[in-house]
Amino acid sequence: MSKAPHPNDLWVFGYGSLMWRPGFSFLERRLARLHGYHRAFCVFSHVHRGTPDKPGLVFGLDRGGSCRGIAYRVASIEAEAVREYLREREQVTMIYREVVLPLRLLDGALETVAAVTFLVDRAHVQYAGKLGFEDQVRLIVAGEGQSGRNPDYLANMVRHLREMGIRDDGLERLWQAVEAGLAAG
Repeated sequence: MSKAPHPNDLWVFGYGSLMWRPGFSFLERRLARLHGYHRAFCVFSHVHRGTPDKPGLVFGLDRGGSCRGIAYRVASIEAEAVREYLREREQVTMIYREVVLPLRLLDGALETVAAVTFLVDRAHVQYAGKLGFEDQVRLIVAGEGQSGRNPDYLANMVRHLREMGIRDDGLERLWQAVEAGLAAG
């Protein structure tokens, strides 16, 4: 059982690797939905899942739609340290904009909380926009960076969405094509 919420507790929204590897302590973890933005493979990764010469592809929150993910509640005493950790992790190349947006918690009382999240900066050189399917497959199959292989990133995403009861047919199809690309060597 988690501690009762404190007014200065920090909420953080995870929609990509923060879902399976938050890297910080939290008091609770809840399913949540962010309206107005969707998860998309729209960021060329130059550090974590690729390099500038051989970019990988990672998720960003881009305009439109909605996104289900994980909301983490962080104790107020840890809030500033977690914000700094997230900035170091997510802002290596400043591809994201740190914002606080309302999230709808999907389990329990369906409350709304204000959460820190990172939106893609469409003006940044690493913004990939909407790439074609084959381009996504090619980049993901070949990508590898400081945090590991790009196919592992996609596999973790698919697995964690399944665990949350979310079946994303587009990501499932992409994962099948990436697996086939890896097998073809």
